[in-house]
Amino acid sequence: MPLFRLSEKNEFPPAWLARSDGLLCIGGDLRIERLLLAYQNGIFPWFSKNEPLLWWSPDPRLVLFPEAIKISRSLKKKIKQTPFRITVDNDFEQTIVSCAQPRRGGHNGTWLVEEMIDAYIRLHKHGYAHSIETWHGNSLVGGLYGVCLGGIFFGESMFSNERDASKIALSALTAFLTLHGFDMIDCQVTSHHLLNMGAVEISRDAFLKRLIPSTARRMNPDMWDPSRLLDPLLPQ
Repeated sequence: MPLFRLSEKNEFPPAWLARSDGLLCIGGDLRIERLLLAYQNGIFPWFSKNEPLLWWSPDPRLVLFPEAIKISRSLKKKIKQTPFRITVDNDFEQTIVSCAQPRRGGHNGTWLVEEMIDAYIRLHKHGYAHSIETWHGNSLVGGLYGVCLGGIFFGESMFSNERDASKIALSALTAFLTLHGFDMIDCQVTSHHLLNMGAVEISRDAFLKRLIPSTARRMNPDMWDPSRLLDPLLPQ
C-alpha cells in the first residue's frame, strides 16, 4: 500500500489502506479537530522525536472489553493490602508528563514528545481526554490517560512509579467504564502485559465496524467529575 501525505484539509485516507505495519499516512498537524477525526476513523498519531508526524491504524487491533478484565490474585492482594486512592482527572498534566518519562528495563516514552503532550492537554481542557490517577498517600504513583468518544475509551499510555500502580488504575477504569455502559477500551497495539489482563486482538475491519456506532453514542459528561473516587470500585 502507498504511504499517504496529509494536506491542510482535515481529512484522512480510509484506515483499511494502511500498510502491513499499520502506518497509514504522514504529516498534518495535531489540532483538536484533526485528532478527533482520526480517532473517529480508527487512526492515531505515534511518532518519536525528530520524526515527522506519523498516523497509524494497525491490524490486528488490541481491545479490552471492560467487563472482561482479568485481575490476578496477586493484584487483588496488593489492592487489599495497600490503601491506594484512585481519582479521575485530578492531575492530567502530571499524569501525561509521567507517562513520557523513561521506563524501567530500558524502555522509554520517547514517542510522547512535547508536541503530543501539548495536544492531549488541549484535548483534556476541551473535555475529550481524561486521566485515571493512582495515589499512595499524597504521592502520584501511577496512572493512565486516553481519549473518550462516545462509548469507547482510546487508551494512550500508562505509568507506574510503584509496582502495579498502573494495573490498579486500569482495573479501576474498567470497573468505572462497565458501570457507565462503555463498549470497549482501544489498546491500539498488542502487548503481553495487556493480553494477560484480558485484552484481545480483533481484526481492523471488526474494530472499524464497532467504532462507528460506538463513537456516536451520547454519554453523560458528568461521569468525569474530578471529585469522584474510583477505589471503591476495585475488587475487595
